[in-house]
Amino acid sequence: MRAFSIFSLPDTLAHSQRLQRRHMLARLGLAWLAMMQVMMFAFPGYLRNRPMGAEDQSFLDSAIVLMNWVSLALTLPVVLYCAWPVWQGAAHRMRQASISMDVPVALGIVAAFIPSAYATYAGHGEVYFDSVTMFVAFLLTARYLELCARQAVGSGRMHEAIEAHRIVLSSRADRVAIWFTIIQLAVAFAAGAVWYMHAPERAVGIMVAMLVISCPCAMAMAVPTAIAAAHASLMARPSTSEHELAGLVRASERIARQSLLGAMLWHVLMMPLAAIGWVQPWLAAITMLLSSLAVAANAWRLFRRQTATSAAALPVAGQRPLSVDRP
Repeated sequence: MRAFSIFSLPDTLAHSQRLQRRHMLARLGLAWLAMMQVMMFAFPGYLRNRPMGAEDQSFLDSAIVLMNWVSLALTLPVVLYCAWPVWQGAAHRMRQASISMDVPVALGIVAAFIPSAYATYAGHGEVYFDSVTMFVAFLLTARYLELCARQAVGSGRMHEAIEAHRIVLSSRADRVAIWFTIIQLAVAFAAGAVWYMHAPERAVGIMVAMLVISCPCAMAMAVPTAIAAAHASLMARPSTSEHELAGLVRASERIARQSLLGAMLWHVLMMPLAAIGWVQPWLAAITMLLSSLAVAANAWRLFRRQTATSAAALPVAGQRPLSVDRP
């Protein structure tokens, strides 16, 4: 039996789904490439507050202006092309007068990109192009993992039972995530308004960091990754009994709940730190990625535990199974 991987393309995958993964991978690659370049061009800006002579300061300021224009040119395709699914999803939800994870993502990108573009045009002010590209790259990484997890499912009656359980878990998780995100957005805008009244120069950076943190990427991955781990466990153990299937369903639900609660706890801990200005936008993007990877690792732990249990039950090669002597 070949090893299971969520990155392998299932033979039954439709052409449209293959095309969807190909486009997402292209967007992901471009976002990471642009992110690395923009972070390199953002380095002179971090040297602005270091003590130096007037001539060196003037040269550094000129270099920063040039690097900002280059960063703007690199960030623009990330915002327009790489983040295109975000704009589509947010517009669709806004037309339905509802909210999803695309809405806070779109708000975070707009809140960081537009002031940065204006500061570049004006020749002064803070820019957050590195945070924008990092946010989009990390977001697409989390979504690519989620897409691969959703597509890597098997077929059969037991897999259908897992999918039926996924529908129930997803509806519960979505209700929690939506209300949790609405509260976070309200807190982010309130904190931004308070900072604008007392320290306007820090208001945009703090609100961007809070909007990045409010993105429920890890929460959105909790159920798909746990269900993908359950499907993978079934594919690794095709002779699973009904009793073992019930245990696997309970285990996947437990893992999904752990990931969801862990992601919510991360949001609760990070939001106050961002509100008081201790978390920069780029750091918020990194912590967002780490939380998403933690959710994926938690689901992987379920798969490893299930397959380890299955392997332990098999007889070692060259050994005869134990038998009970009959009288």
